[in-house]
Amino acid sequence: MKSFSISEVMDSFGVNKFTWRIFFLLGLAMVFDGYDYMIVSYTMPQIADEWLLNEIQKGSLSSWSLFGLIIGGAFAGIISDKIGRRKTLVGAIAMYSLLNLPIFFAPNFAFFATFRVLAGLGLGACIPVVTTIFSESTPTNRRALFITFGMAWMIVGWVLAGLIATWCVSTIGWRWCYLIAGVPFIYSIYLYFKMPESVYWYASKGRKEEAIKQLQNIEKIATGKVSEYDADALFTPPKPAVVGPKALFTKKYIAITAGVWLTYFMGCFTVYGVNAWLPSLMLEKGLELKSAYGLAIAQNGAAVIANCSTGFVAEAIGRRKNLIGSYVLGIIAVVIMAFVGGHFVAILAANIFLGFAINYSITAVQPLMAEGYPTEIRNTGVSWCQAFGRLGGALAPIVAGWVISLNLGYSSAFLFYVIPLFIGMLAAIIFIREETKGKSLDELAISKAD
Repeated sequence: MKSFSISEVMDSFGVNKFTWRIFFLLGLAMVFDGYDYMIVSYTMPQIADEWLLNEIQKGSLSSWSLFGLIIGGAFAGIISDKIGRRKTLVGAIAMYSLLNLPIFFAPNFAFFATFRVLAGLGLGACIPVVTTIFSESTPTNRRALFITFGMAWMIVGWVLAGLIATWCVSTIGWRWCYLIAGVPFIYSIYLYFKMPESVYWYASKGRKEEAIKQLQNIEKIATGKVSEYDADALFTPPKPAVVGPKALFTKKYIAITAGVWLTYFMGCFTVYGVNAWLPSLMLEKGLELKSAYGLAIAQNGAAVIANCSTGFVAEAIGRRKNLIGSYVLGIIAVVIMAFVGGHFVAILAANIFLGFAINYSITAVQPLMAEGYPTEIRNTGVSWCQAFGRLGGALAPIVAGWVISLNLGYSSAFLFYVIPLFIGMLAAIIFIREETKGKSLDELAISKAD
């Protein structure tokens, strides 16, 4: 009886109808995720004016949901590895969308902060689960491409937030932006019936019959045919001796954990710090509301291009080189933005380049998160890395608000971000040792078992 692995069968289908179905199902989930986070940046000036907030309080408006993200993401990874990717994703979307609705009635800063933390608990599960599902649903030679393309959907949500806020804030008020954030609940119901469970997850739980059935469903969608597979012949890599969060810090995984945690933390610190304060900094620079929002939208549009292109480069030159180069690019972009002149066209060009560079950096690490760990702890690894990264994202608006309050000037407000980007570059050089390009998930798991 000839044995076979899930990776072999999935790779034989190539990119197919099933791949694209998952791409769009998860993509729309990421659009809602992106909208939910970014809408705070666009409503920050109006909320601060209404509740008379100081600069640090104003910066913290973008941080509250991220504190929830940290907690929710950490628990969601463990939950997903136990009960499955599908149930975790559906529950998370339903949770954060419903908890946004009370913000429409928020009477003060404390109420707003409380419900943003609670909504963040659900929001924190989405990105790591989506990253994990992409890694487990796409062929090996296109894995990085689809993971990074998936992140581009989130930036579409950022752009959508800017477009909706531009109209809502000036016409019916900032509160309506959070009422609209409740719409994803409807999508969570749809996803419950349409989202399949991961074949790799079934197999990792010893549920080989269900894994085979799901593999046949994928084959039918991909090729229109159904083959017979013997569950007893299905090869699964040896299970890790240690599972759960503590496995991330064992000798086998400590290097990749340190590498992806530090690079993602510094990337999040930069991206979320810049995004949170960009509209406000542009308003202080003398631009009108629509021009300031337009720059933020343009930057996020450039981020979509960055997220799409980084996957192609990662498949061409490898994950490690791509990641290191991305942080060098980010440093260059920050320096240009810090010293750009006052002409709007120059600011726009520098802003677009900055949006491309820093979002390229934060996306370049995404494939390594999923590829660094076996199925039994994959979503735990991804979610704990992203939770740690979100800590950087949560701290950044507050720290940036403190830097701005020192009145060191516009250039200093941007040059400050050279520090985290340089640390991220060093972390990639020191800790990212294994190249994962071209290796299937089963091959990567076996290499760790040896």
